Amino acid sequence: MRLTPASELEARYKKLQVLMEPAGLDAVLMIQSADLFYFTGSVQQGALYVPVSGEPLYLVRKDYGRARMECGLREVHPFKSPKDIPGRLADFGYPLPTRLGMELDVVPVALFQRFQAVLPEAKVSDATPLIRTVRAVKSAYEIDIMKDAALQVDKVYQRAKEVIRVGITDLELAAELEFVARKEGHQGITRMRAFNNELFFGHIFSGADSAAPAFLDTPLGGIGVNPSIGQGASYKTIKANEPIIVDFAGAFDGYLVDQTRVFCIGGLPEPLRQAYVDMYQIQNRLKEIARPGVTWGALYDDCHRLACELGYADHFMGSKGAQVSFIGHGLGVEIDEYPFIARGFNEQTLEENMTFAFEPKAVYPGLGAVGIENTFRVAKDGLKHITFSNEELVVL
Repeated sequence: MRLTPASELEARYKKLQVLMEPAGLDAVLMIQSADLFYFTGSVQQGALYVPVSGEPLYLVRKDYGRARMECGLREVHPFKSPKDIPGRLADFGYPLPTRLGMELDVVPVALFQRFQAVLPEAKVSDATPLIRTVRAVKSAYEIDIMKDAALQVDKVYQRAKEVIRVGITDLELAAELEFVARKEGHQGITRMRAFNNELFFGHIFSGADSAAPAFLDTPLGGIGVNPSIGQGASYKTIKANEPIIVDFAGAFDGYLVDQTRVFCIGGLPEPLRQAYVDMYQIQNRLKEIARPGVTWGALYDDCHRLACELGYADHFMGSKGAQVSFIGHGLGVEIDEYPFIARGFNEQTLEENMTFAFEPKAVYPGLGAVGIENTFRVAKDGLKHITFSNEELVVL
């Protein structure tokens, strides 16, 4: 178990402070778990107050003792409720903010109103774009953890080759692979920022179930074990000559990677076999053109155009009527971070040491889905693999 070094935390909040000044913010107040972990090294319940200059204050409701042990920031203090914040700020000589940033994309309205009530003079705006911008570029420390997560998903891939057989259910396969991941330190929680988007270890399903759409903003969904979940593995029995998708999120010491590999028993129908070859070609196209300075939207447009030229306009990134408008998503503490390789992101550009997953997939309702997914790091000269399992279609 790693504890985030104090030097890491200092670099992070100072990067945020650099962005706060031109945004006109006196302070940023964070309460969401993923953001707390990134900026404090802990998820203990409380609020992190980052002034535009000076030391941040981590005010902890529960549990203060654990927060003090886990957090490398200098100022970690107990508090009971938002009503304590003005007094705590006064204790450290900080004026009450008049321009405050909060995570308006994720903070519940009722909780937001409680904080707003104790800081009535503050004009509140959304600090999430600044927070996500800081989090998008990874340090060497973070990339090393993601490489450990990649080792985890490779062991899942190796185990899949051993246990896949005709007659077991998708759920049984998922349980076998999740067991391997847990023994390798998988934290069991895969954080997603988008409202009502939930994910366990990933998506493992076969045949027509792999082409079933779901509520998630993902190209594949799956049936799941019941309608209260509505995604992922079901009780479907694995058969020969159908695709078996292992889309698995590694999660280690707080950081995520994402990898998809396709397995089958005896081979695949020709449309799916060719589609796998073509999705791999789209990934190679990305690797040819992705460099620092290229816009996220330009990468999407180029790769989407290739998919359409190859004949997948109605099958790419979902079945017709359920297609998503992205091919890649940033990764780190959450599975839906910046950058988004998505339609319309024509102002934001790749930067060195951004990390993202790229997942070109083709979906054929009633038949199944195929594709490939890897997690990459942006280097000066292009993309470098973080995930590394063999990329060939696995025929058992």
